[in-house]
Amino acid sequence: MTAFTAHPVRGRLNAAVFRSVDGYADHLFGERKRELFAGLPGTVVEIGPGTGANLRHYRAGTRLVAIEPNPYMHEPLMANARRRGVTVDLRAASAEHTGLDDGEAQAVVSTLVLCTVPDPAAALREIARILRPGGRLIFVEHVGAARGSGYDRLQRAVATPWRWFFEGCEVSRDTEGLLQAAGFAELSVSRYRVRSVFLPINTQIAGVAVR
Repeated sequence: MTAFTAHPVRGRLNAAVFRSVDGYADHLFGERKRELFAGLPGTVVEIGPGTGANLRHYRAGTRLVAIEPNPYMHEPLMANARRRGVTVDLRAASAEHTGLDDGEAQAVVSTLVLCTVPDPAAALREIARILRPGGRLIFVEHVGAARGSGYDRLQRAVATPWRWFFEGCEVSRDTEGLLQAAGFAELSVSRYRVRSVFLPINTQIAGVAVR
């Protein structure tokens, strides 16, 4: 499938939206991220860091290899990193084709990203390729609700405009199934529902996949 290309209007708008909801998003996900990110190594690869929502959870001095194809995210990401004392190696690449070497990464982070990549199965294969044996993928992702449930009906009702506005974001994607099929040696998944104003993405999973 075609790799992500930022729309000149929606790409800028999404960057502005992500900056504006940064504090609220941390209120929703901050505690879970702090638990999952504990013990991260000095170098971390992040798929789709956007404007830098996760930077507050990295130790000062961390080297972040940022795989971010949306150019409108780059300036706020770099400014945020400077404030946090995080060094960024910015790559304008896609999750499906990072350009990193086999086994280069000890840890990969993906938060609310696998919903949007055009080919999530290919992205997970790429993540597995760049992880060294024993390396970890740490994820927080929204997923499709149980079929026939009220949330499922809501997600299906808003799927098309949501996908358009958020540049490909799929509210009903079975990311847990994709992770299970990706062939990781170990997979730990927690399923939960957040209470937020972003109703279509309140059904979520978080966990760790080990190469």
